[in-house]
Amino acid sequence: MTTAMSFRRITLLAGFASLAACATTGTTGTGGTTAPAPGSPAAQPAQGWSVNAREHVDLWLHGYAMLQQDTARVPFFRRGYREQLLAERRSRNVTTALDVDRERLAARMTANPALVNGQFLAMYFASFEDLQRVVETTIRLQGDVRGAPDQQMAQYMALVNATFPTAADRDWLRTFMQAITGERRLFYRDYWAAEQSRRADARAAVAAAWSRYESGFRRFLQNTQQNRGELLLSLPLNGEGRTAQVASGFHMIGVTFPATAAAANEALYTFAHEAVLRLAGTAVDDNITPAEQRSGVGSAHTSNAAVRGGLLLIERVAPDLAAGYQRYYLASIGATVPSGTPQSAFVAAFPLPAAILSAIGSQLDVVMGGI
Repeated sequence: MTTAMSFRRITLLAGFASLAACATTGTTGTGGTTAPAPGSPAAQPAQGWSVNAREHVDLWLHGYAMLQQDTARVPFFRRGYREQLLAERRSRNVTTALDVDRERLAARMTANPALVNGQFLAMYFASFEDLQRVVETTIRLQGDVRGAPDQQMAQYMALVNATFPTAADRDWLRTFMQAITGERRLFYRDYWAAEQSRRADARAAVAAAWSRYESGFRRFLQNTQQNRGELLLSLPLNGEGRTAQVASGFHMIGVTFPATAAAANEALYTFAHEAVLRLAGTAVDDNITPAEQRSGVGSAHTSNAAVRGGLLLIERVAPDLAAGYQRYYLASIGATVPSGTPQSAFVAAFPLPAAILSAIGSQLDVVMGGI
């Protein structure tokens, strides 16, 4: 499997932001609706960031979480997620194609680790139906965009082809799509709706926390071209969020969905980690040798750089969240969380060369207008 941060730092799909920008957005409302075209998130805010949750994104990530061995230092998914969801399904006496095909799907992911990059795909679509239509068309046409019924479909087929370029990859995608379609019908749609109801207070608390702290983040977000987007609460995610630029100037950052209102700040911790990711990656690249980059040292540093960089950002925009941020990421990796000040344990758990840490801090100062 690829290292955690080589996975997190991919920009492959982000390069297709212009495709999403070409889509025609419909209107939304109660009763009859016109769904946005594939790749156009509904109700994009004119400015700033909104807090939302999307079933099809969670379903897609859930499918991956049930298949892959999560060995990343900061886990891709919530600790114990697969075991918890298997227990939930057993309690409902539910078996789906995701169980039947798991071994085959997982084996192909092991043989081709690049398939994990497909986790981002659902973030580029407004609904499961849009995603399903594009995937099925791509598979039926064997990835040949020349057979697309129109230019827009050709653009979105190219988006799918970017992550699933070969016939074997598309065969995996076909099996995966069939499996999660059954999973949704037999289990996940009802489970997701119940969880949204159960976590309604937590979602409201996240929205309130974001309203309170957004002004602190604003300069950083504006000066890193992230001034508009959606903070997407996701049930499967842990401290390793997901980020995608899905349209011109519009970003989606998937963050952990806190279980309770008291834990609402966890979503902001993940957001800070994701928002600083590109800056942290640049600091690593600028402070290691080409040989170190080839050996994988860069990827190892980037994982810790994102966590440490998130803290540096928090310290500048919301310093009262700093201790909570450190405790959250210590818990994310399964480390002992001290009852007192967590700083020493945090630094020990996420070591980083001084030159890289200094570079992140200097870049943040520039972005924030500190020098």
